[in-house]
Amino acid sequence: MKLEIKVPSVGESVKEAVLAQWFKQDGAQVSKDEVLFVLETDKVTLEVVAEADGVLAIAVKEGETVAIGAVVGTIDTAGESAAAVEEPSPAKAAAPAETPPAAEAPAAKAAARPESKESDTPAAPAPETLPPSVRRLAADKKVDLSQVSGTGPGGRITKGDVLLFLEAAEAAPAAPASAVPPAATGKADEASVEGDGTRRKPMSPIRQRIAARLLEATQNTAMLTTFNEIDMSRAMALRKRYKDDFQKMHGVGLGFMSFFVKASVDALKSHPEINAYIDGKDTLYHDYCHIGIAVGSERGLVVPVIRHADRMGFAEIEQAIVDYVAKIRENRLELADLEGGTFTISNGGVYGSLLSTPILNPPQSGILGMHKIEKRPVVVDDQIVIRPMMYVALSYDHRVVDGKGAVGCLKRIKECLENPERMMLEV
Repeated sequence: MKLEIKVPSVGESVKEAVLAQWFKQDGAQVSKDEVLFVLETDKVTLEVVAEADGVLAIAVKEGETVAIGAVVGTIDTAGESAAAVEEPSPAKAAAPAETPPAAEAPAAKAAARPESKESDTPAAPAPETLPPSVRRLAADKKVDLSQVSGTGPGGRITKGDVLLFLEAAEAAPAAPASAVPPAATGKADEASVEGDGTRRKPMSPIRQRIAARLLEATQNTAMLTTFNEIDMSRAMALRKRYKDDFQKMHGVGLGFMSFFVKASVDALKSHPEINAYIDGKDTLYHDYCHIGIAVGSERGLVVPVIRHADRMGFAEIEQAIVDYVAKIRENRLELADLEGGTFTISNGGVYGSLLSTPILNPPQSGILGMHKIEKRPVVVDDQIVIRPMMYVALSYDHRVVDGKGAVGCLKRIKECLENPERMMLEV
């Protein structure tokens, strides 16, 4: 019996994905729940596992774009017994090694469970603490994990740490390109030197998808941006006054993002068109607020969604953000975490941005851009005073939202942040 391997749904509005990498070779024996390949979209990377034991037949090569539901291979469940003995041997052979494994080791690493004793020098964390995705990536790219600095809990190495290590290896060569081992840069990383200090390097599949999606957003919406500035004095004073008690009571820090989420929810209730989007010839309104928080990751921008933020308090919002940051750092973000957003907040201030124009996240009709807090002279009661100010930007789809509504929405956000007590009192 041959079981078809199909491309799973990877989220709303996503019709295709890139088959980035096979972890098993054509004709190899696979086990149920063993990772077979990785899909990449503009939103997330997804590992697809085998649904049964058997022999793999690959129909689609790495790097190809595939439609959702397309068949990329089959598993011959009748051929299970013939190849069953092949798996334990390579895995065991790789177990004690302290140097990068041989060429066939990626398949063994893909099959290995966390308890396998795969290569780590004494300087690296214990191998059983490393996720299978980290071990597979290290084996495939021939990375010595003792050279990688871990940023995960307890210094654990994450997949992102390995990717950053590889990127640093690519960027390093002031020396000739041949000085960098091909295995360290990956298949798609080969850059051609064109002279005069110019290098040409292919875009990664996920970067191509992000570029296409951003271009689609600018071409298919009537995007406009309005700006304002917020005096953050009272919000900062409130946070400073209660942050220690907040931490003790709720076990999570009090940041400014929860203030902006609460203020956005308040404003969206007053201006529901910004929480809506166009669906064909209709406008679809939402009686709930699913707020997306744009977060930069090693592989690009992702926007996890805080569902029903309108029902949450400050502590619940902060906890949701902390949970998502941990998932992103450890590459555990799921497709369900990215779906269903009705409005997005992007914080360029963490990178030092003073002012920018955020791009809409289709099919949404609004996105709020936060920026750095900077002390500036402002006029208050006819007096020039120094206040911590933040520029904010609201980009909106003019097909759905009129200028009056957009300006009013941003003004309401400003009012909530400058008088944060009103968010607690809901006035």
